[in-house]
Amino acid sequence: MLKKRSFSLSRHRTSVALEEEFWVVLESEAEKAGKSLAAVVAEIDRKRGTRLLASALRLAALAAVSHRA
Repeated sequence: MLKKRSFSLSRHRTSVALEEEFWVVLESEAEKAGKSLAAVVAEIDRKRGTRLLASALRLAALAAVSHRA
């Protein structure tokens, strides 16, 4: 099931729907970095280029899990 979260990115509000498992990984990465989830999402948003934000967040979560292994 998808869980929707809302953020302010580049001075505008946006919502992103991801599976709960991706949010868990992103929240864990934010906690490890001493940042808020919003700060981590904003950082990924700045680096994503033309990729959709939801896709960029999923890939960032996948990369984080891959680095843990």
